[in-house]
Amino acid sequence: MPLDSTNFPLVWMSFEEGPDHDHDHDFEAFEANLKRGLPFVLLTNSAPAEDHEHTQEEKKRTSLWMKKHKAELRTLVLAMIVIEPSAAKRLAFKPFGVAFAKFWGYPMRLASSREEALGIAGKLLSERAGSAIA
Repeated sequence: MPLDSTNFPLVWMSFEEGPDHDHDHDFEAFEANLKRGLPFVLLTNSAPAEDHEHTQEEKKRTSLWMKKHKAELRTLVLAMIVIEPSAAKRLAFKPFGVAFAKFWGYPMRLASSREEALGIAGKLLSERAGSAIA
């Protein structure tokens, strides 16, 4: 899950990984975004592949990392927005979104285009900024 935080608070994530991919770097990059202490939105053009299986070690590591950062994830990550042009695939993703939110602590939103995703992200960020001022 390589991250591109160049346009923070819009953080782009990819699920396309090479065989020598370094997951430690991914977790470090995620933590760096959390340490900013500012709300942000994750966006992705690529949903996780249905046939991608994590090893038991990867699952355990991810679970421990999430427990350590649970409060920050719930507070600072406003959503993960998955861009999926196919209406059928978006519909199929909806049930997964419920389990995703329970697991990660933030919601998954679906968008049909980059423009729609950026609109959703902007709305989430402005709502959070508005509630911080009030």
